[in-house]
Amino acid sequence: MSLLLVWLLNSVALLVVAYILPGVAVASFGSAMIAALVIGLLNMLVKPILVFLTLPITILTLGLFLLVLNALLFWLAGSVLSGFKVNGFWWAVIGALLYSLISGLLTSLIG
Repeated sequence: MSLLLVWLLNSVALLVVAYILPGVAVASFGSAMIAALVIGLLNMLVKPILVFLTLPITILTLGLFLLVLNALLFWLAGSVLSGFKVNGFWWAVIGALLYSLISGLLTSLIG
């Protein structure tokens, strides 16, 4: 039950990001739900592999390269899905940061 609630809150966070940023667009709440699911799957399946492969550059940049990885995964989700669009890398950086902050805040509200 809590997994479903977190998924819904992440969808709402994605809608808020799309509302705030002109470079991020979500067609509908259904598209936001699918995009939140895809972003979650990418973060769960692909991100650990990318973190391992880019560990030297992550250490060299004192962890700042993880922001780039988050942005690339956010951008990838935007390019794969039809109802979710990210207009460029810098929009992906800002969007990924905002999405993480908003979803973290919303998730912390449920305990």
